[in-house]
Amino acid sequence: MTSITRIFDFPYHQQDEFNNIPDALASKQNGAWVKISTQEYIAKANTISRALLRLGIKKDDKIAIISSNNRPEWHIVDIGVLQTGAQTVPIYPTISEQDYEYILNHCEASHCFVSDEELFKKINAIKSKLPHLKTIYSFNEIESCNNWKELLQMGEDSSNQEEVENRKNSIQTEDLATIIYTSGTTGNPKGVMLSHQNIVSNVLNCASRIPFEAGKSRALSFLPICHIFERMVLYLYQFYGVSIYFGESIEKIGENIKEVQPTVITAVPRLIEKVYDKIYAKGAELTGIKRKLFFWAIDLGTRYEPYGANGFWYEFQLKIARKLIFSKWQEGLGGKLEVMVSGSAALQPRLSRIFAAAGIPVMEGYGLTETSPVIAVNDMRNFGFRIGTVGKVIDNVEVKIAEDGEILCKGSNVMIGYYKNEALTKEVITDGYFHTGDIGNLDQDGFLKITDRKKEMFKTSGGKYIAPQLIENTMKQSRFIEQIMVIGEGQKMPGAFIQPNFDFIIEWAKKNKVDLDPSHEGIVQNKKVIARIQQEIDSINPKFGHWEQIKRFELTPEIWSIEGGELTPTLKLKRKNVMEKYQDLFNKIYNS
Repeated sequence: MTSITRIFDFPYHQQDEFNNIPDALASKQNGAWVKISTQEYIAKANTISRALLRLGIKKDDKIAIISSNNRPEWHIVDIGVLQTGAQTVPIYPTISEQDYEYILNHCEASHCFVSDEELFKKINAIKSKLPHLKTIYSFNEIESCNNWKELLQMGEDSSNQEEVENRKNSIQTEDLATIIYTSGTTGNPKGVMLSHQNIVSNVLNCASRIPFEAGKSRALSFLPICHIFERMVLYLYQFYGVSIYFGESIEKIGENIKEVQPTVITAVPRLIEKVYDKIYAKGAELTGIKRKLFFWAIDLGTRYEPYGANGFWYEFQLKIARKLIFSKWQEGLGGKLEVMVSGSAALQPRLSRIFAAAGIPVMEGYGLTETSPVIAVNDMRNFGFRIGTVGKVIDNVEVKIAEDGEILCKGSNVMIGYYKNEALTKEVITDGYFHTGDIGNLDQDGFLKITDRKKEMFKTSGGKYIAPQLIENTMKQSRFIEQIMVIGEGQKMPGAFIQPNFDFIIEWAKKNKVDLDPSHEGIVQNKKVIARIQQEIDSINPKFGHWEQIKRFELTPEIWSIEGGELTPTLKLKRKNVMEKYQDLFNKIYNS
């Protein structure tokens, strides 16, 4: 077995352990799935390494990769760069021109790979402001842009492969591998420095938690690869000999999942919510006995407890529900899906129950970019799954809860620090413990539960603490509410901005013969819609303390999005942006 101490050891391990996987990496081109074997993957990565050495790339140079979609080229370049001792700097494709300029200058990137014409235009437009950037290479064929195939041609001559091997041998596990700039909600992005050891240890320490049959699983990858969650999981797939198929886009996931028939996918809670909403909407269209059976199965799912805790009669009914109803959910998700891995934000416990009842458990985990990323993860096996928690802490990682409830983490997964920012690094790492900024607790069985972000908690004028995420997550269980942000710092009561689920409300209005202007403006101003959403809030409020209950709200006509600036690339709320955007609604809630 290949000893894995550096990121680029993963493909070699795959080749040694699983021989030559024919579809190690696959992407759809011109309507057909094009597959790259393990052997070809390694050969092309070495070709890129040879070309980079001929370009004069030195150890510790920085090379940026920006891609609008996940694709084999990303991995080939990633491994090709890392083998030279240079570092990769993956960048989100959706950030502002100002952030591109800041990141590329801050890391002093000498070369940049982009996936498509739109990204090339963005970087080319600011190239004169990037004194360190020598060349932009594209994956797609673009007029007036160097293509990455030029490097494949330049590296064809293998006469300097020994130099590549020497570089590889000089790279230690503690060496810096990548700088990931986190999408901060305020100020400039922070460059998180992760070593080979940080990421490799995280992969190996998570490996025992993943129920893969080595060499026999298939994954569909569509979450942004520039995010450490998807990237680490993709290295984990390589470790386990999983065939990786890259989805064309978020919009085509439904189509791709049926073609690929994956056994595993990674997702963020917002996507799992959307999958469930689509299933629910289809079920709501049924009539007669089919409709009754559908909602009986849903009701059964909402009461699910793992490991047969509900007793024989419940398990007997669940068996019937799985055969009659939930098997169709499986078919809709390709027919072979065994597990979904969820990270980035809290998953509604209701969805955790329903999907587990349906035989498609969601392994919810927890971590941060600074922890490479996984700290804890659920695992259905060996009683390692508990709804409402993020599972048990992974092997060789230590977690303790500070006096104020903050989660502190120590282990080989904790970052080197923030690039060119020693002061900020010292603020978050003390005595080897990384301060996560999250509030949580460890129960007596070792399950970790996250209750909120430390910085997002606020006090009302009455001195009561509000944990907005907990309230928001519960409120989003309503089919009328697409997005919600709880507000009220320093105010006498909590309020909320709500982006309604416009599509659902249009359907609801038709069924209930509500006279409705279907424009977004028309919907948010409709008195019957406002009253109906008030009903939803009134039914959920009693789950919280009196001081936590939402007393007033305003509906927003815009769809909150990454492009609009309301959401981060991993679909978390950018609270500062939302607050600035809806200052007039804030004044309406608290000053009228």
